[in-house]
Amino acid sequence: MAKVTQSGIAKAAGLIMISMMLSRILGYVRDVVIYSKFGQVYLTDAYNAAFSIPDFLYYLLVGGALSSAFIPVFSSYIATNKEEDGWDVASTIFNLVMILMFVGIVIGIIFTPQLIHILVPGFNKEGFELTVLLTRIMFIQSFFMGLSGISQGILHSYKHFLAPALGSVLYNLGIIVFGLMLVDSLGIMGFTIGVVLGAAANFLIQVPALLKIGLRYRLTLNLKHPGVKQIGILIIPVLIGLSVNHLNLFVNQNLASSLPEGMLSALRAAQRIMQLPIGVFAIAVALAVFPTLTGQAARKEKEAFRETLSRGVRTVIFITLPAAVGLIVLRVPVVRALFQQGEFTVSNTEATSYALLFYSLGLVGYSAQQVLNRAFYALKNTKIPVFVGIITVLINLVLNFLLIKPLAHGGLALAYSIAGLANMVMLLFFLRLRIGHIDGRKMLASFGKTLFASLIMGVVVYFCSYLIEANFDIQYKTIQIIQVVVPVIVGVVVYGSMAWMMKMEEAQMAMGILMRKLKRKRNE
Repeated sequence: MAKVTQSGIAKAAGLIMISMMLSRILGYVRDVVIYSKFGQVYLTDAYNAAFSIPDFLYYLLVGGALSSAFIPVFSSYIATNKEEDGWDVASTIFNLVMILMFVGIVIGIIFTPQLIHILVPGFNKEGFELTVLLTRIMFIQSFFMGLSGISQGILHSYKHFLAPALGSVLYNLGIIVFGLMLVDSLGIMGFTIGVVLGAAANFLIQVPALLKIGLRYRLTLNLKHPGVKQIGILIIPVLIGLSVNHLNLFVNQNLASSLPEGMLSALRAAQRIMQLPIGVFAIAVALAVFPTLTGQAARKEKEAFRETLSRGVRTVIFITLPAAVGLIVLRVPVVRALFQQGEFTVSNTEATSYALLFYSLGLVGYSAQQVLNRAFYALKNTKIPVFVGIITVLINLVLNFLLIKPLAHGGLALAYSIAGLANMVMLLFFLRLRIGHIDGRKMLASFGKTLFASLIMGVVVYFCSYLIEANFDIQYKTIQIIQVVVPVIVGVVVYGSMAWMMKMEEAQMAMGILMRKLKRKRNE
């Protein structure tokens, strides 16, 4: 029976990972299409800014509830054969969220000009009016995202993962398809309408799955139900954390709006590139060690817990530190290969790569957080990550004001990176207080070897990229792609060889896993 359960978990995790990858790829395609059509100008600044307030409304009412409270509470009712109680809770939460969402949307639409004036006061009149219009359209997206968010929570509780996974893919696909269909007649507004239609598709594809599991929606608002009260208690710290995080985002956009047009778009594009290694590698490692950490914490196996934590952090740094060095060295070729075409100009490439330089400095910090936060969750401690998160946001806010004048939009990116590194250090400090030693010497030794190998790799990658640009016409898209792909392959070989020669445990573990997989496939 255990084998079946483990197989089911692995299959679900694989499905979610594939859907995340597809969604991220489509997200990049979406950005490439939009920036190719318009470049980085006030149009794309307005489009990016228009997401802010509707997204805040969604994450405040749905995102936090799902991640912290609704799924575990609803799942516990399903697991203990109390489905009627579970559906009472689900219906109440659904109705409450939809009421609050409707009120929030109406208020948001009415007061959009005032909110946008606070959010991006530096926009010119044309950019301001466009942002107001696009934001009002985006509010409709919040409604559909609320529906799909709660339906996803219900389906995940019933171990149904396919429909929500397809929904996340359809969201970005809808933006691309409908945006391209409408762009000639409506301009950037066509992609905004595509966002709404993509969000609608995200929800609608989940409806058949909801009907299949036996949807038992009720027109009820039982706020005294124990399950509803439990969700209310669990969600409070998360709501505080989400509110502070979005306040940080609003301040960033407020400051970015005073910079030349296109800088807000440059920051967004650069951050998306920096987030790729986190989404692909860091989260995957964190998800892999989380069940082990949880079991060890429950059995009070302190030494085993420390070893698993240390291995997880070391593995994440082993993968993401060379990725950060690679992004710094190849920042211009990467941005050029991804975006420079159509209306996306050389100056746009320079602005985005400048932001990417500073964002890459924080890659290790934000990657290690994925493991460290889950270590606290395994210890059933959610207060410290929220507390550290709030301190991190305050650090980011102060640095934003200090760095924006000397470094322009690069200062905002650098503030974000320093805050991420500070978050990692604080989490390590509080973990050490909580569990005693955290295998710090081994972590530092591994970091030193990883940094040395990464720097050598970075030098080789730089000269490889330089030689390609010096000997070929970089105006051709094929050469631009080669200038990224070839140095990356060379860098992987150099970094892997050095790590192997230094007999790094992380390299040996990675190679051992690969060899076991190959052997298993041959046996099959």
